[in-house]
Order: sequence, then C-alpha cells, then structure tokens
Amino acid sequence: MSQHVVPARLNRSQLAVPGSSPRFIEKAATSAADVVFLDLEDAVAPPDKEAARRTVIAAARDVDWGDKTLSVRINALDTPFMYRDLIEVAEGAGERLDLILVPKVNSAADVHLLDVLLTQIEAAVGRRKRFGLELQIETAEGLVNAEAIARASPRVESLHFGPGDFAASVGARTTSIGGAVPDYSMLGEPDVNGLRALYMGDPWHYVLARIVVACRAAGVRPIDGPYADFKDPLGLEWSARRAAALGFDGKWAIHPTQIEALNEAFSPRPDEVERAHRILAALAEAETAGRGAVVLDGKMIDAASIRQAQMMVEKARRVGGA
Repeated sequence: MSQHVVPARLNRSQLAVPGSSPRFIEKAATSAADVVFLDLEDAVAPPDKEAARRTVIAAARDVDWGDKTLSVRINALDTPFMYRDLIEVAEGAGERLDLILVPKVNSAADVHLLDVLLTQIEAAVGRRKRFGLELQIETAEGLVNAEAIARASPRVESLHFGPGDFAASVGARTTSIGGAVPDYSMLGEPDVNGLRALYMGDPWHYVLARIVVACRAAGVRPIDGPYADFKDPLGLEWSARRAAALGFDGKWAIHPTQIEALNEAFSPRPDEVERAHRILAALAEAETAGRGAVVLDGKMIDAASIRQAQMMVEKARRVGGA
C-alpha cells in the first residue's frame, strides 16, 4: 500500500491546553510550541464540557494563532460527548482549525467513522481545506491495530502514544505517566564484594518502536505522549531524547516550561547538520570525479548514510537550522 501524503508540519512540541480556560488558551497562542491542542477530554470535567466546547470554538475563530498548527482534542468515541464535540467543533471552528485529535482509537473502523462524518461536515459548511486527524494509541487493542489505523484514511497525519491510559489498558503496575517504572529492572551479577547493580529497563520500548514503524510505513508522523512531572526537566530531556533517537518527530508538553526542551530535543544538533552537509558534499565531489565510492573521515559512505544525511538537512531546513 502507498504512503499517505500529509502536510509537512513541524511537530516537535505539542502543547496541551485546557479548553475551558480562555487565559491559558491566549497564553498558548504566544508560546513557542509548534502545535497547540485545545483539550475537551481529560482537562475538562463532565459538567463543564459543553461550555468548554463553546470556548474552544470561539478561540479557534478569534485568537491569533500565527503560524502555529491548531488542533482540538475531542472526547473518545465511546463517550456521550464525542458526537457533539466533533460536529460542533468541525462546523463552528472555521478554517483556522487544522486538526482533530482523537483519544483511544482502537481500530481502522473508528477512523472510517470520523472520516465519513468530517467529509459530510466539510461539504455542508463549504470548508475549503480538509481536516487532518491525530490519533492516540492508548489501549492494547489500538496498538495491535496501529498499522491499520495509520493507513485508515488520507486524513491521518499522526499517531500519538498515550502512556497513562495504555498502562491501565495492559494492567501495568505503575501510576507514572511517561516516567520511569522502577520495578521494570534487572539485577546484575554480584561483584567481588557481593554487591549487585540494578539496571532499569524501558517498559514502553516495544510500544514506541511499534508506533514509529507503523507511522513511517504509512507516511504519517509519530508523536510521543506527555512526561507528567513538569518539575523534572532532566527526566523530560531524556524522555524526549529517547523518543527522538527512536525516530519520533515530537512529544507533548503539558506545561509551557517543557516546550523549549522539546523543540531542542527534536531539532537536529549543529554537529549532526554539519556532518550531514559534509556527507552530501563528499557525494557530490565523488560524482564529479567519476568515483563510485564515497569516503569521509576514512570511512565508506553508503546509500543509507546518504539518505540519512538528506533527511537531516531537510529537517534542519524546516526548523531554520540549515
């Protein structure tokens, strides 16, 4: 199957904002986040959801969002709030709203439903551009179907890992959201003094790897979920570096203080960009000289290295660091 062709959006940092708070919404519009999503789900208590819906619609229409990507997270399909969220937001938010973020997506059928409804809404209101979909993988069923979900509609732009709900779905013994799980560890062999080192593992590595592969195969963006302890900048940094190393494009920020670290973690480092340019320059020189082999710093450069360099330079260009 062919990949989707999705809009090229920076998605290094995605700031979550309660949809019930005009003050926080206005602050988010001036933040350095690449993407802002106005939340109608977890951040809003059930009695306040109807009012928050109106607040979000007004904010999408009236607030100056500059060049940010704007998204709204609706409630999950298995809740009584979903259909009003989708219909009222899609009909009323205007052309400035780019994406709809949907939690707890379990199957391609969920995406098909969203696609049909949005297509009819767009036709009814005369919308000029198509809504994109951001889909959260937060359950065991959703992960099993991640590949099909990523390919379910041309509207799909990204899959997002939801660590808290996923942990609950699989019965993991943790209350951490995005942080370490100390019990997921192994003891090393005793040293000469009988002491044994404790090596912590990453309980979410399989989940993250499966999501990133599903996304890259479908041509959509993989986005990591939140790191809940916003007073732990070092933990956030390494959580983001782990995700970036695996191939994720970005990560959620649940507090504005996390944005800068995420933008940095998911942007190419200057030394990476410099080496990528050197690889491409060495390739050009070899082609001009009629040489088939490319050597840089005493090492052979193969086709995979060249593709990696091209991707690095393109990403740096998009973030203004080329």
